[in-house]
Amino acid sequence: MIEVIGVRFKKAGKIYYFDPGGETISLDNYVIVETIRGIEFGKVVLTNKQVDEEDVVLPLKKVIRIATEKDKLAVVENQERSQSALLACTEKIKEHGLEMNLVEVEYTFDRNKIIFYFTADGRVDFRNLVKDLAAMFKTRIELRQIGVRDEAKMLGGIGPCGRMLCCSTFLGDFEPVSIKMAKDQNLSLNPAKISGLCGRLMCCLKYENDDYETAKRELPDIGEKINTPFGNGKVVGLNILERLIQIEIPEKERVIEYTLDELIDEGILAQATE
Repeated sequence: MIEVIGVRFKKAGKIYYFDPGGETISLDNYVIVETIRGIEFGKVVLTNKQVDEEDVVLPLKKVIRIATEKDKLAVVENQERSQSALLACTEKIKEHGLEMNLVEVEYTFDRNKIIFYFTADGRVDFRNLVKDLAAMFKTRIELRQIGVRDEAKMLGGIGPCGRMLCCSTFLGDFEPVSIKMAKDQNLSLNPAKISGLCGRLMCCLKYENDDYETAKRELPDIGEKINTPFGNGKVVGLNILERLIQIEIPEKERVIEYTLDELIDEGILAQATE
């Protein structure tokens, strides 16, 4: 086992483990740490805890120090510089006639690098742009192409549900989402209704997917024939989340609703035929 703290560098970013160096660091404190990008400023979201060594990438970087008020002021200044850099880079993109959309600009804490995030439909030759930016800012320049989901995460917005986007508020990672999930949940396959602001399938399709998959294994299929105390019937409707089954009895000209537990308790489900 190894002692770690969890640090997040963006509001809904990934959590990275660091070695607290024997110190007890409180939740929501800010710390200065060394990353592959350089010296960074992050927020403690997991306090000192023991984890298995196979769950971390060794060797762990140690926390350099707990952030001071001076460090926090430096972060604010970096954010202001980032806005100026965004405007300057946007003008340079226009000058070079590049087909790219600048999304966000980020200074590393120590200002040794500026990262420009952009979207584009294809590959972009931005070598001359990088030269201009390096001459302008006198530091290392990185241009990073991102996808539309990452763009939505950075910019934020309000989803079809009326709430702030999940990706920009609490989702640390994007999980795979498929059209099959929408089908399993009996949702309209109209792209406008199951797509988020990014134009991709909504992340929330994943939230209840496991429950739907479990229910589908337990419940009979639509059209399946079932023998009931009222006569032979056919499944005509399912309420997957509430585990309700509607069975049509042609002889009685009626539809009977059962819960899954009732079908099992009465031995009806065991009599299901193909």
